[in-house]
Parts: sequence; C-alpha cells; structure tokens
Amino acid sequence: MAVMAMAAVRCRLLLLSILIIYTITPSLSVGDDMLLLDFKESLKNSSALDSTWIKGTNPCDSKKPWVGVECNAGKGSFVINLYLHNLGLSGDINIDSLADLHGLRVISFENNKFSGPLPYFNRLTALKSLYLSGNEFSGEIPSDYFAKMGHLKKIELARNKFSGTIPDSLGKLDFLMTLKLEKNDFSGPVPSIAQNSLKEINLSFNKLQGEIPQTMSRFGTNPFEGNPDLCGPIVSKECKPQATTDESQASSGTKWVILTVVVAVLLVTILFKAKHKDDDFDIRGKENLDEVVQVHKRGGSNRRMLSSSRKGSSNSMHSSSRRGGSQHGKSVGDLVVINEEKGIFGLPDLMKAAAEVLGNGGIGSAYKAAMANGVSVVVKRLRDMNKLSKDAFDIEVRRLGRIRHQNILSPLAYHFRKEEKLLVSEYIPKGSLLFLLHGDRGIHHAELNWPTRLKIVKGVARGMGFLHTEFASYELPHGNLKSSNILLSSNYEPLLMDYALYPLISNTQSVQALFAYKSPEAILYQKLSPKSDVYCLGIVILETITGKFPSQYLNNQKGGTDVVQWIRQAISEKRVSELIDPEIASASKSSLGQMEKLLHIGAACTESKYDKRIEMKEAIRSIEETQEV
Repeated sequence: MAVMAMAAVRCRLLLLSILIIYTITPSLSVGDDMLLLDFKESLKNSSALDSTWIKGTNPCDSKKPWVGVECNAGKGSFVINLYLHNLGLSGDINIDSLADLHGLRVISFENNKFSGPLPYFNRLTALKSLYLSGNEFSGEIPSDYFAKMGHLKKIELARNKFSGTIPDSLGKLDFLMTLKLEKNDFSGPVPSIAQNSLKEINLSFNKLQGEIPQTMSRFGTNPFEGNPDLCGPIVSKECKPQATTDESQASSGTKWVILTVVVAVLLVTILFKAKHKDDDFDIRGKENLDEVVQVHKRGGSNRRMLSSSRKGSSNSMHSSSRRGGSQHGKSVGDLVVINEEKGIFGLPDLMKAAAEVLGNGGIGSAYKAAMANGVSVVVKRLRDMNKLSKDAFDIEVRRLGRIRHQNILSPLAYHFRKEEKLLVSEYIPKGSLLFLLHGDRGIHHAELNWPTRLKIVKGVARGMGFLHTEFASYELPHGNLKSSNILLSSNYEPLLMDYALYPLISNTQSVQALFAYKSPEAILYQKLSPKSDVYCLGIVILETITGKFPSQYLNNQKGGTDVVQWIRQAISEKRVSELIDPEIASASKSSLGQMEKLLHIGAACTESKYDKRIEMKEAIRSIEETQEV
C-alpha cells in the first residue's frame, strides 16, 4: 500500500510540474522584444518606430503589433519578418541582435538611408529574403559573401552604390528565384547565375564588361541594358577576339624586354635630374618637409619649394620602345589604365613627355610629365609596396580608380613589377593647400579669404566622409591626410590624394611615414584606427584657420607652431579669436564667431585622449553647419 501511495504522489507531482511549466510559458520567445530594442538603439532617425516599439510590450501582440514586425501565428509566437521600408532609417545595423532572432526569415530595409559596406547579413544563414534596394550601401561585396546563405530565395540590392565584381557565390544558391542588382556600380564580368530556380534577374545600368554567359540567354536582353561594355549573342554585339596563347606569350616576352629598357631609362633620367641644380626655387631651411608638394614655375620669378628635393630641369625623355595597343582595363606598354577620364596612354608616352622632378615623400618620389596630347600627369614611384600580390594589388588600385567624388583625386593608371611600382594621377596646376598657405605669402596666401577657406575645409570633410564610408572596413580609410596631400582645383575645390594606401605598404618604416602615425595614440601606444584620421583632419582645420605651419608635420617638430597645444591654451584662457589668421579676421569680422567654431571643432578632433576624441561623422556634421555669415 505504501509503495502505491508513493507512486500516486509522484504522479501528482509530475502532473503539477507539467501544468506549472505550461502555464508560465510565454507566448513570445524569450528576448525577442529586447533584441529588437537593441537593434533599434543602433539606428538613427528611428522616430517612426517610437509609437509601438515600447519596452514591456509584445511585438507579436495581434491587437497592437510593433510597426514592421511580423510574427508566426499561434501560441509561442516569435518574430519571423522585418518590413522596415520607407522609414528614413540610417545608422549602424546591429547584426548581433538580428542573428539572435532565430525565427527571422525576411528582412526588408528598402528605401531608407543606410550607407557604408554591406553589413554581415550572411551570418543569418536561415534567411530566405533580403530586400535592401534604395539605400546608399557602397563598396565591394566579397566573392563568397552568400556562400553560407543556402536558403535565400530573393535578393534585392538595387539602387545602391555597390562596386567591384558581382559575387560568384550568387550562382551557387540552389533556391534563388529573384535577383535584382540594377543601378549600382558593379564592374567586371557577368558570373554565370543561371540556376533552374531563378525566375527574375536584373543587372542593368551597372558597369559590367565582357561576354554574357550563354547560360543566361533565357533571360533576354532587358536584364543587361545600360552596360555598354557587355557583348555576346544575347545583346547582339560581337566580342573582340582575344589573341591566341602563343601570340600572347610572344607579346608578353616582347613587352618585358621593352619594359626593362623603359623603366631603366626612366629611373636614370629621374636620378640625373635630381642631381642638377635649379634656380627656379630656393629651399625652406627651417621647415624640412618629408612630403612632396606640387609646385611649378610661374612668370620666371623665384618661389620657395616645400619639398626636400629640388625641381629638375624640364627635358624631353625619349625611348626607342614602340607603343602597345590600347584596350580598356589592359596594359598599354605595361601601364595599366584604370581610369580613362584623361584618355589612354602608356609608358612610352610618359618617356616622351617633358618631365620635372617634384620631390621625394614618405611613400615615394614623384615627377610631373607633360605628354604630347596636352595632358599633364604626376607619376609617383611607390616605396615598399610589396605587401600584396599582383592580383591583390590590382584589385586595390582599381578600386581607387573607380572612385568618382568631387573632392577625391582618383588615380589614372599604375605599373606593377615586384621591384617597381608606379601610380599615375592627374597633375593639378594650382598645387597644394600647403603651398598656398605657406609657400608664397606675397601672392597666393591673399587668395585664401574666409569663404574660400571654409569651402576648402568643407570639401576636405566631405571627401573624408566619403572615404570613411567607402573604406569603412579599413583601419585607416585615408591614413595620410595633411595639407600637402590636399590639392586645389582652379575654383579652390579640394582634392584628396595619397589615401587608402595603408593596406599596400609592407615596410614598417615607410608605413610610419603616414601622417596618421603622428596621432597621440600611434606615438604612445602604436594604436591606429579611423579616429587617427580625425586627428589629421583637426590639424588641417587648425592650420587653415590660423594660417600657421603645424610643427606636427615635421619629423623633429623643430620649427613651425604646435597648433594643438596653442588651441588648447587659447581655449582655457578664452582667447580663441586671437588665433585666427589676421588676413581673414580683419576682412570678415561678421564671421568671427564661425571661425572660432571651426577652431573648436579642430580642437575636438585633436583631443589627445582617443576615447574622448569626436567621431568623423560628428566632426563632418559640425563643419557642415558652419556658415559664411
């Protein structure tokens, strides 16, 4: 009897436990509401969600569901879809929170204001649909990005700013039904994306090149329109025949012989020129800069040269080499043209050009070449750039060549050999901000009134904003921002140069020649980050408004003005207005308040404590709010 009684008690306890567990099981998977709120916290301009995304409420409440949240039906509801389109959202996307929503199958963030590289949605391996069209996402998508997203059926990334090649992994999604990539900046060949499941594809209005795979013929011509460099039967355009293997090998051998002669003559000529004296410029004794500055002779008068090397005399360099054929994206005499805005040219064209040595900087020496077609270019001989293979180097430099921004100077061409690398860019006659601020106080400095200086600072900020978006994954999106690397167009629009080269440099000593290494965290802790670029921007702001040459540009910091310490002391003593260059202070007295505001922004950018320094986006926003008055 006792045994039976004990068994009965145990049964009742087991039944009671089951009832308790059943009654306290929530209708919402634990934490879905908090995960969504964490996701919302990372966004900007998320006011459209405020009315329903409220802590303590249920996202899956059928009577008052959260905006854009869709849940499964029945008990134990959990979030399965997010339809947050047309809400003006921006900021960072908290992938960690989304990844923990284990039931999530559809994401739609279309027609918002998200920017930067494509976030790591590929961590959401159970996702079935991804809609991101109509944003400002940019940069390249890794080739294997979609490799682990085998459940995807619909991908829509149209109307963004994606660049680089279309990821090959898209062709390996067995269940893919819809793919929309139109109106981006994708380039390179069309990968074979022709799985039987695919019903709709749109690759129109990109920059795709080459023959369209025959496997995609069933989609017709519409998905490929707006890509003038595509060819093949599908678009009824004949592709240019390629040379045979034997012809290519013979041509390659000839080119190497020619190249050896051309480069040898080029280097001998540069070294010869560097040894000759030139009276067109005299040298600043106190401020021995370590970076090249574009300068040139005007009206026969002497100018001070802001470079450690003197300008060589102009000579015409000749070569017995014959010019190779020119094709888009291919070498011309082993000079690879990556940006055709100034036409196609090759090493023989440079060898025949009138040339002058511009100087020797931390990452390479440079000279100007005025070619017969009227185009003048700057050829920079890069130093210690053997970190990447030829293919990887090509990918990085082509990415720079595709940049189109009014405040960025994109390279035109490059040459690659293991022992020799050249980077070619357009020559900008007006020269650098450094030269105009400090090189000739008698003429050029007077051109830099307050509206012009504000325009320059804003242009530099916009250029940096673009680079920090385009190269957001880089440790140093620019890495070498200083006034000698800010060229000025004829209407004083600043053009940034020598950017995004940090991943290419292999030698530690050469890497440390980048100005980002002058930031306090780099000097004290050997730490680098995008905030090192913020420090460099701050120096440029202080230099531009005070008109003083920063001692930070000098290796030994002997000479010039310590603009960082100067502004800190002025702020503490409440005499910031005294630091403003008298030439703009006296001419624009009504704008003194705005000038002081810029100096305060410069001080915030050069904050020595890394964690207290403002972010690049905050600096840009404050600069944009500054007015001429």
